[in-house]
Amino acid sequence: MTENSAEEPRTGWFSEEAATFGDRMAAARDAGGMTQAALARRLGVKLKTVEAWENDVAEPRANKLQMLSGLLNVSLRWLMTGEGDGLDHPPADAVLAADAREILADLRQVRAEMTRLGDTLGGLEKRLRAVVKEGL
Repeated sequence: MTENSAEEPRTGWFSEEAATFGDRMAAARDAGGMTQAALARRLGVKLKTVEAWENDVAEPRANKLQMLSGLLNVSLRWLMTGEGDGLDHPPADAVLAADAREILADLRQVRAEMTRLGDTLGGLEKRLRAVVKEGL
């Protein structure tokens, strides 16, 4: 590990830069051999709710999030960020075609760049607020 490891983007299959909450949730559910309907039933929510979570249209409340991590046998931290106890890679039967791997690599690169640009934008906004405040 290098000294700049905190600045280097994580590039694992389920890292925050490579996958969304919904991606991780769906992968953990699939790895556990559970259908969306079965998960919805065990959580006490509607199937449409689980579908919305996996499609990143909505997010679960804290109590359901905790139940979800337990039912999927992954840590809450992994479910949210891709770090911690969870899956390292997709199930073996999820072999990607070369084109899909190339697209996935491009997506990872764009997400990392978006994160970097978001950090830069935040810094610029902070500097602008300070300059405006000094001018008042």
